[in-house]
Amino acid sequence: MPVEMRKRGRPKAFNGPQSQNTIQALDRALDVLEALATPEGMTLSKLADHLGQSTATMHRVLATLERREFVEISPDRQVWHIGPEAYRLGSAFLRRSNVVERSRPIMRELMLETGETSNLGIEKGGHVLFISQVETHESIRAFFPPGTLSPLHASGIGKALLSTYDGDRLTALFKTRELERFTENTVRSLDQLKEELQRTRERGYAFDDEERTWGMRCVAAPILNVHGEAVAGISVSGPKIRLQDADVHQIGERVRRAASMVSRRIGAP
Repeated sequence: MPVEMRKRGRPKAFNGPQSQNTIQALDRALDVLEALATPEGMTLSKLADHLGQSTATMHRVLATLERREFVEISPDRQVWHIGPEAYRLGSAFLRRSNVVERSRPIMRELMLETGETSNLGIEKGGHVLFISQVETHESIRAFFPPGTLSPLHASGIGKALLSTYDGDRLTALFKTRELERFTENTVRSLDQLKEELQRTRERGYAFDDEERTWGMRCVAAPILNVHGEAVAGISVSGPKIRLQDADVHQIGERVRRAASMVSRRIGAP
């Protein structure tokens, strides 16, 4: 019987039961980092309640992470936040793909052309993960800081990415996933979503018409790699008062061209 080969860097027991391949203390520390990944942060007691742990256990985890600068505390309010070392390591994820670097000049140009904020996002766990942004100088503007997650079905970039999926992949993705409703304009069913994605393919760009947040609109298009696969999406987002119906198509064409330029820069035909 042939011996099964294992990937380099992995021990013999790697393919064994999952429980024996995890470290509980490390798992708990990662839970803490995930919980603190919000702009508001958390107090020690709130964090303990959120994770179902004792305050003593949480304090030890926080003290360890603080020593390595993965978390930090606001002395005036006694609120814990993500620290600079977590940001530094997270930035390595962005540097791993050249789509961020290659898209920045085009995003800046898109912002200047349209006067609105330009965003870059990827699919992550059934959501859009925003990884880069070039903000407009307008006082009222859309703001999606890197690390923000947004539902695929209620996002311009999300619908741009979904428009590249075939029917089976789309059905499988939403088989157990609820289409959460945020406004009266949010897509409510898979059939309605499929119709919207077909319109997206025909136009060449996706349109979020106040589907996530009232008063905000977004126009987006997918970025393709050398294999023709969607690896990211680029968008322009702003208030409806400036992104009016008469402007959507013109902005959509600009976004589509920007996506095409980034695609070519990362090797797409």
